Amino acid sequence: MEGASDCRLEAANAETPAAEQPPAGAGEAGEARNAEPQGEPLLSGGAGTAQTDVPPGEGLGHHEAMENGEQGVCEPDSPFSASPEHASPVTITSYSTLLELRNSEREKETSQNAVLSENVTSSTATGSIIEDNKTLMWSMATFCETIQSEKLHLDLGHFPRKAVQQDYCMPDVIPVRVQTDSDTFQDVAVKIERPTFRKPFLGGFKNRITGVEFHNAGSQTIPKKRPEKGTTLFCRETQTVFQKNKRQQTANPTSTQMTKVGLYVSNVTDKLITPGKYLTAEEYHKRRLEAVIVLQKYFRRWHARNLVQKLKAEKRLRLAWEAQEELRKKKEKEDKVRREHERRLNPKTKEDFELLYHALESWRQEEIERINGTLTGAERKAALCGLLEQEAHLIASIGRHKLNADEENQQKAVLHFLSKCAQPKRWKAYDGKTTEMDTPYTLRARELLEIYRSVSMNDIPQDERIDVLLTLRCTVKEHACELTKEIVELIDREVDLMSRKVKECNLEGLRKRICTLFLQYIKKPEFNPEVAKILKVPPDPLKLYKNVNFCRSCENYLPSTEFPVPANSRTIGRCHLCCKLDNEARRRESFLKYRLILENLRKSEAGYQDDTEIVFLVQLQDLQYMIENIWGCQSALSACSDLCDLVMVRWDKQQEWSPWNTILLTKDEADAHLKLCNLQEAYEAAFIHRIKQKHIRAKKYFAQIPAMTSFLPRSDKQANAS
Repeated sequence: MEGASDCRLEAANAETPAAEQPPAGAGEAGEARNAEPQGEPLLSGGAGTAQTDVPPGEGLGHHEAMENGEQGVCEPDSPFSASPEHASPVTITSYSTLLELRNSEREKETSQNAVLSENVTSSTATGSIIEDNKTLMWSMATFCETIQSEKLHLDLGHFPRKAVQQDYCMPDVIPVRVQTDSDTFQDVAVKIERPTFRKPFLGGFKNRITGVEFHNAGSQTIPKKRPEKGTTLFCRETQTVFQKNKRQQTANPTSTQMTKVGLYVSNVTDKLITPGKYLTAEEYHKRRLEAVIVLQKYFRRWHARNLVQKLKAEKRLRLAWEAQEELRKKKEKEDKVRREHERRLNPKTKEDFELLYHALESWRQEEIERINGTLTGAERKAALCGLLEQEAHLIASIGRHKLNADEENQQKAVLHFLSKCAQPKRWKAYDGKTTEMDTPYTLRARELLEIYRSVSMNDIPQDERIDVLLTLRCTVKEHACELTKEIVELIDREVDLMSRKVKECNLEGLRKRICTLFLQYIKKPEFNPEVAKILKVPPDPLKLYKNVNFCRSCENYLPSTEFPVPANSRTIGRCHLCCKLDNEARRRESFLKYRLILENLRKSEAGYQDDTEIVFLVQLQDLQYMIENIWGCQSALSACSDLCDLVMVRWDKQQEWSPWNTILLTKDEADAHLKLCNLQEAYEAAFIHRIKQKHIRAKKYFAQIPAMTSFLPRSDKQANAS
């Protein structure tokens, strides 16, 4: 360029989003701009930049690299960039001439600029002259802004007088030439990212001395949207309504008109009011008091009526509950008598036969007392002989019932034994659910159980019986031994006899023999491995020498589990079977009621979950001694002697159960006792003293037992040692 050029830029600010966003939090930074004297409004808007991977200042052709924080609009080979080939110095004379030409041209185009400023939606930038040593990027124009420029030159022969370019809009994609080597260039297509929102004007301040305006710069980062929670949120300040009520008495002006000279007012609607008796303060308060008393009378009557109705309703409910409880107890007693009668008629368990022998002994004692009280001499002896014959007849009848019951119980015991072998493995998971798993051994035991059930069935068709026998034959034939050979021979014999039409009554012995031999086959661990864990007699003979004791009564060596060991015992006595025979022949006592009391006691103590131990050390004989000798077989409160209705509970529920911390009560009394919080306030001192004496007696008895010594209090241990 052979002279100085004067360029005036007018930029219409448009909504220009930022392409490269500075980091969030860059707001409130001061940004200085020169203010024009015309006082035009300050511009606010985002700057659009081109995103490339090329660092600024490299490979941009004839353009200069922008300094950090500056923005500008430039394009390769633009006529507005300063070319070093045509640049020339500007003299003072040529510069003044240039100013005069520019002023004359500005006056002519004032009207055109006014029309242009109306079409621009945002504020218009003021014009400025670009110096020779600066390029167009110093105009601070941003992307997508409309730029109008003028270029004046003194040499009108070579250059036109005025060159105008306006309405330039940055395209979406621009080509950029990048220098990749010392003499190699590459054209790169750069995509222009445009802002999606308009950058707001955040205000600023102006220096009055220098006239420089400082604008508050905001972050160009697009604000993040809050995640939707699925619920509509409201602000309390805008949604809550605060109301305030205030009473106000408005004025109501009135006027009266009286008859006077020249005015007549009718008195037809007037009312004559005569003053009443004057009421003093004492009379007023007296009348108020009488009214209050009347109100209190009616209220008290209403309250008393409600109270009486409530008491009547409670009494009615109480009587109904008592009647219901009496009916329940009566029904329970009748059911109990009926069950005992049924158990005596059809005894099946050991407890049933204990009740039967106990009833026989009670009857015998009553008859002996009657004979001794009414008869003497030879008549007495004859009556006693007749009583002995009746007793023997009854004992024989009981024996026949026992044989039948033993046969049924033996079959049930065998099936229970085999079912226990066939049960799958069970365990509880962390979530409380029970998991079951079958092993090859349990499946084998289940198969043998089904075969045994089929073989032991009676009254089945002949074809089905033959199928069962063939299945049994195939099962036992897998193992070759003397037992399996005998079972196979018996099966072949039964099949042969059935083919000869032999009666089934003649085959009962053969079938029982097959069942017995097959049961022996099942109980062998070689054929049924799962049974080894349940057999009482271990397969290994060496294990028999451990925990084996000798019974001096029946002279048998039995495991320790077959011997009753009372808490105060120091030696091994007779086995369970010998004790049972001795009880049936001599004392004929029934321990069922004591056993029920002990079971209920252990069940209730397990519910406390405080790791109590003493209740599980006490045996049936120890509990019987406590009930009979210490508590007298009756309740401590009501003296009820029905052992079926008596239970043992803790005396002080905060301490674990022990023979010196217990009380014998009925079931209803025990429930009420456990609800008490303070025993000293609930019971009298004499009653508490009597209970303490019983505890001392129990302490003396159980102090002789070595297993109980560790549970005694320290003071009692020292007393026993001394």
